[in-house]
Amino acid sequence: MRSRGPRTVTLPSADEAAAILKRMRGEVDSKSNYRTKSLKIHGTVCAKCGREFDSASLNLLTVHHKDGNHDNNPPDGSNWENLCIHCHDDEHSRGMLGEYLSGGSGTK
Repeated sequence: MRSRGPRTVTLPSADEAAAILKRMRGEVDSKSNYRTKSLKIHGTVCAKCGREFDSASLNLLTVHHKDGNHDNNPPDGSNWENLCIHCHDDEHSRGMLGEYLSGGSGTK
């Protein structure tokens, strides 16, 4: 068996990594920064479990789009709810589990 040799992996620069994180958090620019807006409107509490977050743990609080459309960001925040990472994961996995159990897409 022939060795393929070492594989080269190119990692993003620190600036590129910071930009990726900002996009993931919804912090692209002041106009589309729905995360900051949602935190101001809904506070720093998980809407599902009620856990409160401080500045040291605020990175664990995410914005969930109720209708699943990340482009639907009304200024009144009606499509957002702040969820901790655990509740956010649970929210999305429930939908997948429901589809699976009902024989929906992805199971055929």
